[in-house]
Amino acid sequence: MSEPPAGPYDVITMGRLGVDLYPLRAGVPLAEVETFGRFLGGSAANVAVAAARLGRRTALVSRTGADPFGEFLHRALRGFGVDDRWVTPVEGYPTPLTFCEIFPPDDFPIYFYRRPKAPDLHLDPGDLDLDAIASAGVFWMTGTGLCEEPSRTATLAALRARGRRSRTVFDLDWRPVFWGGAGGASSDGGSTGHDAMAAARPHYAAALARATVAVGNADECEVATGEREPRAAAEALLAAGVELAVVKQGPKGVLAVHRDGTVAEVPPVEVEVLNGLGAGDAFGGALCHGLLAGWELTEVIRYANAAGALVASRLACSSAMPRPAEIEALLAGQRP
Repeated sequence: MSEPPAGPYDVITMGRLGVDLYPLRAGVPLAEVETFGRFLGGSAANVAVAAARLGRRTALVSRTGADPFGEFLHRALRGFGVDDRWVTPVEGYPTPLTFCEIFPPDDFPIYFYRRPKAPDLHLDPGDLDLDAIASAGVFWMTGTGLCEEPSRTATLAALRARGRRSRTVFDLDWRPVFWGGAGGASSDGGSTGHDAMAAARPHYAAALARATVAVGNADECEVATGEREPRAAAEALLAAGVELAVVKQGPKGVLAVHRDGTVAEVPPVEVEVLNGLGAGDAFGGALCHGLLAGWELTEVIRYANAAGALVASRLACSSAMPRPAEIEALLAGQRP
């Protein structure tokens, strides 16, 4: 895409982008997998795709390697209707690959290949169109973008450009392996898990002070605030500076608390889970859509919850993002 858009973007996301290589059979360990599907991946990219599927004008700010996988990601973004003008190549660093194992309903080990350094962590403040970021209806950034320089400085510069404009979203997006942890979430990272959280927390606090919406699960909330219990975590996120705290609880549903006292507690949507890895990104894209539409908080969370459930029932992430009719059908009681 080369021509500038007419007016501000609905959604601009910033952060992780790579290629997902997922087994085409569930219940098979990677050591025994023979065939993989290739998909666009990365949380920020998936959220942009999810919002585009719902009719929003979206763009991604990220980087790839100067290699064929990077070319694939550009084609994929454009095919999904996501503006890729701010996705640029980095010489000398390969486009990241991510593998997973699929053991439904709740075991999806994930393996990141992002060394020596992921191109999306080479985002520099000079790479940013701060006017576009400031004017977007939603700006979405992630915890991964804070884990290394120069991406950390660029992410905070983007938040400053927003000036605490409404719908500035911090996806808490905790991946301890990117912060020196051994893997897993919070204390599951073994002796390094708590060290990784301690390294991340001040940077999360700096971002929370400039965001207006925070979204995360119990582990991610613990990194950001030290709290895991949903209501305590939501209150701690509000105290840290945001206006809306969204706490995802997996099989227990979602809690959302607004600074004005509005509370939404939404139960899970029952589906047969195939791959849960893309559900949070589908939730994020639908959350952006609902916030932009000005819906009541409970309606926003119900819609986002249904979008996430649909993707959890499918193999892929980006290509599995639902369209409005699919979400509406599920909410009306139809099985996916």
